[in-house]
Order: sequence, then C-alpha cells, then structure tokens
Amino acid sequence: MFATSCGARANADVPPLSAEARSAGFVDVRSVVPSALIDLRYATPNNFTGMPLYPADARCLAHESMAPGLAAAEKVLSRQGQVLVFWDCYRPHDVQVKMFNVVAESRVGGQAGFLCAQPRGGAFGRRGRWRTRNSNAHPARQLGGRCLADMGTDFDDFSPRALAFATDGVSADQQANRARLRDAMSAGGLSVYSGEWWHFDGPGAGVQRPILNVPID
Repeated sequence: MFATSCGARANADVPPLSAEARSAGFVDVRSVVPSALIDLRYATPNNFTGMPLYPADARCLAHESMAPGLAAAEKVLSRQGQVLVFWDCYRPHDVQVKMFNVVAESRVGGQAGFLCAQPRGGAFGRRGRWRTRNSNAHPARQLGGRCLADMGTDFDDFSPRALAFATDGVSADQQANRARLRDAMSAGGLSVYSGEWWHFDGPGAGVQRPILNVPID
C-alpha cells in the first residue's frame, strides 16, 4: 500500500547504553535511524514461538558497523515517503538457543531447516522492513499510524514465499516492494539474506565472531 508520508518522526531521546553494550560496539538503532519504528516481535507473544523471548523493555541494538548503512537506507526511503521498521536487531545467544529448542521439539513445517543453534556470524541478526502512511489500511496491518507495505508474507514466515527473490505465490507488487527495500538497503552497503526477504546483513557478516550474550534491556 502506498501513500504520501508526513515525513520522518524523530524518536524520543535515546537513553544511554549499558557499559557492556558499549564495549561490544553496539548502538541503539533509534540513535542511527531517528524515523525508525521499533516493533520487536520477540518481546511479545506475536512470534513463531507464541511466547515473549525478550524483556518487555528490550532495545533494538545493532553493531556500530551497521550504522552508516542504516542511515543511508533511511535517507533513500525517506525521499519516497517510507520509513524502516525493525522486527529484530541484535539477538542474544541464549534466545537463539531457545528458538532452536522450540523448533526442534515441534518440527512444524520443517522450520528447523531455517534456524541455527548459533546466530549467523556469531553476533547478531538484522531485520528491517519499510512501510508507508495510510490511515485506511486494515488495523492488523498498521503500526504507529503507518500502514505496512505488502511484502507477501509476515515476519518469520517459514514458507518458500519468504525467500528474498521468491516469485511463486508472490505478486508483482509484492516483488516490487521487496526490490525497493533491497535497493535502499544496498545503497547503504547492506545485503539481503536470500532465505528471508526481511533479513539484511552488513559488511563482514560472514566472518566468524565471538558469540555475544549482551543484555538488551
């Protein structure tokens, strides 16, 4: 769904990070992308496990190496009246293990093939989505007064339609929306993970790094 945005809305003052988060090189995404809408699904039951995995006051953290790319993507999308929405950011290792255990027990839809016991790169996952303002959108597809663009699937969809370049079961408009998101992110040097249209990685994502378990509240 497309409509003209009223412009980027700056987030409130971002509280300082913990010493542990700072020493690990993390930044709060709101300090990098002021217009971002944060909707951390794992801090709520609205995720594939059906239960909160993050504290209610969880913050959206990303490594500082992601900051320039995210800022560049925000600029590209703001010119189109769009803003980025973050469903997940840095994911502590203990949460990843919980997810893997849930999937291993349920074996629902072959989901285990989509999860690793260790996060990719051993550090963090990157989730992003963009949306437009449209007050006529169905309430289930609104957040913060903005309407989600139709990307063909929801977050953490485990069907083949979730593949970044899927065409089967994904309409032309949905494919175009995904391409627009990819183009904006690539302008900042961020690349899509082919298995998930919403998952983007920064420079050096394939390099093995220490496994982190930094608190996110």
